[in-house]
Amino acid sequence: MSNTERPTSMTAIDDVNVEALLEKFDSESKYRKFAGTVGLVVSAIAIVTSLFHYYTAGFGILPAVQQRAVHLIFVMILAFLLRPASKKLSRFHLPWYDVILALAGIGVGAYLLVNFKALLFRAGMPTPLDIAVGILAIILVLEITRRTIGPELPIVAIVFLVYAYLGPYIPSPLGHRGYSINSIVEHIFLTTEGIFGTPLGVSSTFVFLFILYGAFLDKTGVGQFFIDLAFAATGHMRGGPAKTAVLASGLMGSISGSSVANTVTTGAFTIPAMKRVGYSADFAGAVEAAASTGGQIMPPVMGAAAFIMSEMTGIPYLQIIKAAAIPAILYYLAVGTMVHFEALKKGLVGLPKHLLPDAKDTLRRGWHLLIPLIAILYFLLAGRSPFKAAYYSINIAVVVAVVGALLRKERPMGIKDILKALENGARGAVGVAAACACAGIIVGVVTLTGLGLRFSSLVVSIGAGNIMLTLFMTMVASLILGMGLPTTAKYIILATMAAPALVQLGVPLIAAHLFVLYFGVIADITPPVALAAYAGAGISGGNATKTGFIALKLALAGFLIPYMFAISPALLLVDVTWLEAVHNIVTASIGIVALAAGVQSYLLTDTRLIERALLFLSAFALIDPGPLTDIVGIGSLILAYFLQKARIAKAQRSLQ
Repeated sequence: MSNTERPTSMTAIDDVNVEALLEKFDSESKYRKFAGTVGLVVSAIAIVTSLFHYYTAGFGILPAVQQRAVHLIFVMILAFLLRPASKKLSRFHLPWYDVILALAGIGVGAYLLVNFKALLFRAGMPTPLDIAVGILAIILVLEITRRTIGPELPIVAIVFLVYAYLGPYIPSPLGHRGYSINSIVEHIFLTTEGIFGTPLGVSSTFVFLFILYGAFLDKTGVGQFFIDLAFAATGHMRGGPAKTAVLASGLMGSISGSSVANTVTTGAFTIPAMKRVGYSADFAGAVEAAASTGGQIMPPVMGAAAFIMSEMTGIPYLQIIKAAAIPAILYYLAVGTMVHFEALKKGLVGLPKHLLPDAKDTLRRGWHLLIPLIAILYFLLAGRSPFKAAYYSINIAVVVAVVGALLRKERPMGIKDILKALENGARGAVGVAAACACAGIIVGVVTLTGLGLRFSSLVVSIGAGNIMLTLFMTMVASLILGMGLPTTAKYIILATMAAPALVQLGVPLIAAHLFVLYFGVIADITPPVALAAYAGAGISGGNATKTGFIALKLALAGFLIPYMFAISPALLLVDVTWLEAVHNIVTASIGIVALAAGVQSYLLTDTRLIERALLFLSAFALIDPGPLTDIVGIGSLILAYFLQKARIAKAQRSLQ
């Protein structure tokens, strides 16, 4: 290629098997692969699943329990047909017993649908058959969750079920009077406090539609457009590919629901490019993992947690994504600043411009792909529900893809593409729905036993009313509980168990829930269970453990920002004037830059001990906005800056 020619689109520079890496590190991507009649039947079931949710979004959902029951029927069928019981089993063969289990899933859901009114009339007096079907439902939910996302969440659910039964034998303050098996099963299966509770309700409406929306966006080519645009905007800068990773992962993460999937899909392009300009394999994998993990806290989707948060807190969805926007931007500012300082430290440059797409050309060819994204924001701002906003935006995505391709004389999105998007949407929703159903078991036990209040009282008691100590303990609990679980499940558990303790100490409700979400998400790059970091290392060829610890270092701002908005909710734009909001955003940004410089041990040049100490002092002082802390924080940064400036000038004079 001559220097005057530019590629129209970036491709993976190395031979990266995205599908294999997803299957290795992302449990939600391990599907059976069928051919022939069986494959057609399974695909048809997935398509019908998506069409059911699409139809109810457009023409009205069923009554709550019925909508959730039909949703769970489809999820159970797909989970048992698509996910083998063991990794050792063939992924090209469908065992007879999985067909039986899929039929059992249909039976469980049909039992609720057929006996819906009768179950309402005999509430509190379940029959032996009700209990038997309820026990079967719990077992099936635990099994589909194990198959789709791994054993961690089912084990937690089983522990909670045992806790509900053995309450009298558990010491205070967590002990309780205990419940019979019949009482537990009735509460978990026959009420809207358990399996068919809020988590599954959100999964059967908002979450499924947004996953389907993402599947249609993927078919339009918006993912490749984001990657090309990010390379065009930042690839030529100092250490450019790392900045490309930050920008592309932020864009992709805003509509993606998985840290691991985001790491692999964007990392296939960005990680080889980072290695090419001089970043180590470990650092390259870590940058992509840290940036991709941030997608879970970037509106509008936030790993589907935003919808569940809205239902659990009663806070409007639009208010939640507005509150989450500034902290998410600060997180990406921190990761971007750290990779910039790393590039300065190592003297790295960017990729030659002739190897990168042209920004104007990229926008000219793909600007229409932004229309569905703009549309969904418009519908949300116009007061439409997220459910309707996703429905309308799916329709717009199809129209835009077809019309855009026709105008550019390319192959338009056809019926096969639409059917594939419907199929992929259903496949992508199985893991999330299973996690929501299983998390419903945990929530059911919490509401039955009052464990949430007991746990909150225990945390507050141990914290002795000290807000910082309580925040720290909640952070540790969130990191531990968040390891290995998908975003939706970890948020539901943490919101039920940990967030109430913060609210008791005066932390605003939305700040408390975002606090536990942040640390649950950061668990994806927290060793020893750092799945996103391991995926990054799988692409870069680096050491998985080293990649995990570097990613954790790059994400340190994610540890600082939640403390900032928990202490001062102004960053969440809660009950503040615009002047106060601007002041807090500016001081927080300065603190983030100081933190990045301190962590990377570089500002204008390599830092000395006193300079690094001043940088960390600046970062931590700016956690709590106020006249004194602002003076200390900004003053420390200025002092570190001039100390380095003087040292550089002295070194230059000595060379003359």
